Amino acid sequence: MTKPLHHRIWTSLRHRWADGTGARRVLPAEAMERLRQRVAASEQRHTGQIRICVESSLPRSYLWRHVRRRVPMGTLAHQRALMAFSKLRVWDTECNNGVLIYLLVAEHAIDLIADRGVAHLVEPSIWDAMVKNLGEALRQESFEEGLTRALEEVSAVLVKHFPRNPDPAHPGNHNNELPDTPVVR
Repeated sequence: MTKPLHHRIWTSLRHRWADGTGARRVLPAEAMERLRQRVAASEQRHTGQIRICVESSLPRSYLWRHVRRRVPMGTLAHQRALMAFSKLRVWDTECNNGVLIYLLVAEHAIDLIADRGVAHLVEPSIWDAMVKNLGEALRQESFEEGLTRALEEVSAVLVKHFPRNPDPAHPGNHNNELPDTPVVR
């Protein structure tokens, strides 16, 4: 169902008012460092790569599509997560086993995007359950705890399907291919 014009305009204004400080407010530097450490520790247990991306709001071009073309906000958040997946090169790992955990603060929207090496091994219902768990934490404004829980759940999937092999010559036992530090925009 398409939202009325006044609702779409209000949503767009909320995004415009949410500047880059919104993400830093809900995840201060100390929380970001703890998340970085958790990503690094997780990647010691599997050959996958995990990125966390937190955005305060959507760019104007996305908001314009919401107001003028009536594209639902959930669709736009997913499209933005796909764009972040691409720009952060999560798709560009040796074993195609990268996963992006995406959070859009203005909408309390989250998304998980898995590369093709992971996506075909994991039932969509598993990803949906992870998104639901993180969504519950976001509604309670427990951003760091929710991202930590999502990271643990994604890590469990990667450990199951892409465990680290003790043989250093084993394919996938690579150096850290992607930065562990969460991206905040």
